[in-house]
Amino acid sequence: MAHRLFQEKHHASLYQKYRFTPPDEVKNIILQYLDKKKGQPHTLAVDLGCGTGQNSRVLAPYFQEVVGIDISECQLEEARMVPGYPNITYRKGSAEELPFPDGSVDLVTAATAAHWFDRSRFLAEAIRVLKPRGCMALFDFVGFKSRLYYQNSGDSLNQLYTEVYQVLLPYTSSCIALTDGKLEELYCAIPFPDKERFENIQIQLSISVKNLVGFFESMSMFQTYKKKDAQAAEDLLNNVQKRFLEEMGATSPETEMEHKMEYYCVLASKPQ
Repeated sequence: MAHRLFQEKHHASLYQKYRFTPPDEVKNIILQYLDKKKGQPHTLAVDLGCGTGQNSRVLAPYFQEVVGIDISECQLEEARMVPGYPNITYRKGSAEELPFPDGSVDLVTAATAAHWFDRSRFLAEAIRVLKPRGCMALFDFVGFKSRLYYQNSGDSLNQLYTEVYQVLLPYTSSCIALTDGKLEELYCAIPFPDKERFENIQIQLSISVKNLVGFFESMSMFQTYKKKDAQAAEDLLNNVQKRFLEEMGATSPETEMEHKMEYYCVLASKPQ
């Protein structure tokens, strides 16, 4: 994880508040795959690029131990403040140097993070630490395929959503392009013969205008834009919220709209 764009305390706080929790549909695909390929018991899951722990917490009920690893201590501090998960440990570290013995991990996973990893070094470490028949699960959502709906204003909301992405596009890391490609290059580089992809996993949820604007603010490309021109970045957020409310005919930022998202998941199982 050579890229260090998520280390500031304020950015970590935004991640905790506004990043999406991995949906049950994706969680179930991963657990069913692990059950099929390796079987019980599920002892240790390692969540790489864990950020503020959304994916680690989703996995916690299904493993004896979950270890979340991230390069940002500020992100980990936010994760540790969430109570009620005694079997999760958070450690500062990278996906390219894992602090686990050979053949000791049941599941290596990454949610909205694998595009930041050094591909060859990450794969070498994942292969090393996985148990025989242990599994790798990497997933993300396709940002440009998100769709918003509120009464009869879906088209205008989606146009506004696209406009925000267009403003931020020049500040996008080259790594983000890997998510648009659904990690195809990384998938091809996995040397395991037993691997598969799940695409077009459709998710539907509700999101408030406030939380959508907060999600924009949490994005790495927004933070890059902010560093270049803080006032323009702040104006963008204020204008976006105002325009969303105007298009919806609403006054409260807590007003919720329907949010349809598309996820994909890359799965692989280490040979016996």
